[in-house]
Amino acid sequence: MELDTNEPPVIDGSSKPFVDLLRSAGFTEQNAPKDYLVIENTVHYRSPDNQTDIVAFPMDDFRVTVMIDYKNPALGSQYTSMFNMSEYPEEFSPARTFCFLNEVEDLYEQGLIKGGKFDNAVVIVDRKLSDGELKSLMNKLGITESVVLGENGILNNTQLRFPNEPARHKVLDLIGDLALIGAPLKGHIMAARPGHRHNIEFVKMLRNLYKQNKLKLKYQVSKSSGAVLDINAIKKMLPHRYPFLMVDKVISIENSNRIIGVKNVTINEPYFQGHFPQKPVMPGVLIIEAMAQTGGLLLMSHYGNYEGKLAYFTSIDKAKFRKQVLPGDQLFLQVEITDRKLNIFKMKAKAFRNSLDGELAAEAELMCAVANE
Repeated sequence: MELDTNEPPVIDGSSKPFVDLLRSAGFTEQNAPKDYLVIENTVHYRSPDNQTDIVAFPMDDFRVTVMIDYKNPALGSQYTSMFNMSEYPEEFSPARTFCFLNEVEDLYEQGLIKGGKFDNAVVIVDRKLSDGELKSLMNKLGITESVVLGENGILNNTQLRFPNEPARHKVLDLIGDLALIGAPLKGHIMAARPGHRHNIEFVKMLRNLYKQNKLKLKYQVSKSSGAVLDINAIKKMLPHRYPFLMVDKVISIENSNRIIGVKNVTINEPYFQGHFPQKPVMPGVLIIEAMAQTGGLLLMSHYGNYEGKLAYFTSIDKAKFRKQVLPGDQLFLQVEITDRKLNIFKMKAKAFRNSLDGELAAEAELMCAVANE
C-alpha cells in the first residue's frame, strides 16, 4: 500500500472502499504469536472540559461502545456497539464521516476540504439559510452542483446508510486512532462524545501502558511487585552496585519522557555511620545521585535497545535541598526529559518524601550524554 500525500483520499467519507480492497487482496496467517495490549485494570480518560469520557475495561476480546449527543434534531442522541471485529466490514466500515453546515465554511477558510464535494460526507443542517445565502456559500466554496437544505435535516436530503450512521462512524474513527498503540487490543472501550483530539490523548495512555507491559515482560517483573522495573531489571540496565545503587524500583515510565523511581532509605545505609551519626540525615549529594540514576533508567528505556550504552552526567544545575531525608523515609524520584540534542539530554528532577504528594526534599536540573561503553 503506497501513499503519495499526507493522508488517504476521502472517497465517500467511509472506510468501506479500503476494507473491500484489503479483503480482495486476501490474508496470510503468520507463524509468530500475535502481540496484544491486554487491559487488566480500568483505564479512564476525561477531557479537561468534562465533555468527553473514554474508558477501557478488562475483557478477553475487543469491543467498542460509543454514545454521541450533539443536541441537534437531525441526529439526536445516538448509541452503537461493535461486539467483535468480524462485524466491522459490513456494519461499520460503510459509515461516512459527517460535519455540520456551520463547520464547512470554517474548514474551507483554514485551507481544508479544498476540492471537497457533498458526496464525500454527510452534512448536517444546523442553521437556517435562505436560498440566496445558501447559493452564496456554495459559490464561495467553488461548488457549482445543485444544493438544497433538505427536509430531513441533512443537506441535499442525503439518506443515512444506518439510522445511527454518525455514531458508527465514531466507532470507525476510534478504531483507527487505537491502531496508533502499535498492537491490537483486548478490552472493552466505552466512549461518550469522542473525537480525534481526545482519542489521541486516550491512546497516549494506552501506548504508555503497552510499553510498560513490554518492559515488564522483557525483565519478567512480577505483577505483585507493583513495579514497571524491579531491582533485578534495574541491575540489568545500570552498572551501579551496592553500596552505590540508589534506586530500588521504578513504578512508572510515561512515553519514555517521564519516570518515577523509588528509593527506600533505611538505617542500614552505610553512609549513616559517618554522616551525622547522632542524628542520621541522608547526604544531599546522594539524593542527587538517586535522581541521576533514575534519569539514567529513563534514558535507557528511551533508547529501547540500551545494551552497550551508558549514561554519563555532564552537569548539575540549580540544585536545591528543601527537606531532610531520614531513615525510614521513601524517596519518590521524578525525572522528566525537557530537551534533547542528538545524544545529549536535559532533565528536570525532583525528590519527594514518602509520596509524590509529599514534601519536596530536593530538586535539580541535570544534563546527560548517552555513549557507548
